[in-house]
Amino acid sequence: MLFVGDDWAEEHHDVEVMDAAGQRLARARLPEGVAGVARLHAMIAEQLGHEVDEAEVLVGIETDRGPWVAALIAAGYRVFAINPLQVSRYRERHSVSGAKSDAADAHMLADMVRTDAHQLRPVAGDTAEAEAVKVVSRAHKTLIWERTRHTQRLRQALREYFPAALEVFDDLDAADTLELLAKAPDPASAAALTLAQIRGALHRARRRDVDEKAARIQAVLRGEHLGRAEVITAAYAATTRSAAAILGTLNEQVKVLESQVDANFGQHPDAEIILSQPGMGRILGARVLAEFGDDPARYTTAKNRKNYAGTSPITRASGKKKAVLARFVHNDRLVDALISQAFSALQASPGARGYYDQQRARGAGHNAALRQLANRLVGILHGCLKTRTPYDEATAWSHHHANHTGQEAIAA
Repeated sequence: MLFVGDDWAEEHHDVEVMDAAGQRLARARLPEGVAGVARLHAMIAEQLGHEVDEAEVLVGIETDRGPWVAALIAAGYRVFAINPLQVSRYRERHSVSGAKSDAADAHMLADMVRTDAHQLRPVAGDTAEAEAVKVVSRAHKTLIWERTRHTQRLRQALREYFPAALEVFDDLDAADTLELLAKAPDPASAAALTLAQIRGALHRARRRDVDEKAARIQAVLRGEHLGRAEVITAAYAATTRSAAAILGTLNEQVKVLESQVDANFGQHPDAEIILSQPGMGRILGARVLAEFGDDPARYTTAKNRKNYAGTSPITRASGKKKAVLARFVHNDRLVDALISQAFSALQASPGARGYYDQQRARGAGHNAALRQLANRLVGILHGCLKTRTPYDEATAWSHHHANHTGQEAIAA
């Protein structure tokens, strides 16, 4: 067996090849790309000699993405994507001076896969279809987050010089709001807007009660409000016009990527099972698939999947003290999707609603009860994927209902 540590950077990789005794066999700085991968293969082949077919090569690297990692997996190496936090803690075990270098990190990564491979998680063998869903669903969610950030910035700017806009426009990222702000980004030009212009924007945004809303908007915009100096207002108006243009583009691209997410997710064989889960739609299902992946061997038990999701609690016990806490280190995208599913499941599933109500009755707050429901739904999803069966309401909650009924009987 050979153990390889790969400390990667954007333009190069510091690698070290180590044997089972922990002795350095070779090390080098390799360029990113085909030439670097070819040199790495040559380094490993030189150490293996005629035993290439029988050898096993373990690679430790602090990422699980990119063409370099894909090339290592394609070559038949066992690649471990090691969390940088784990690497930092491991470094502290072997050095108290605080010294750090790329070559030393490569040595440390090789030593980690040599001694602790059984504790590390290999890169999941997800299919290309799942990777494609991951790419588009993450990009789609990122654009939504960016739209929210730009909307908040626009809100803050309007509050500083144009408070009347915040009175009449409820959704600052809506199409009619952006159209009117682009035409009239300052109080003076907004007061000059005609009813026809306002009605036109509302019609194009497919609003209801157009005449009533247009009259109210015009009345508020023409009312008296606190303002700023003309030169300051002109400066803010320029930024508002730019913000409106950015938000318009983001709205357009969110819709484009949403259709792409839907198309990619619909082609995946797990889509039917995921969509059968309560509270799960196509976009939400695509995000869950993207973050969990589709490697059938990645999660051996439902507990493993729950731990990865970050929905299961952690226990801290020492002596007489014991505390059960929520996990605050988790995949934000996955937790966001699972909590959204749990919230939607309250209306879609009587079993989910009953489980949530039971947690609230025990004294859990809304967020804690929702997190526990999400944890339960992850376990149900794991069972459905393992058995390749769609969700069934009666089967999913029968065990829970039986236990709950038994507890009520004992209490009585």
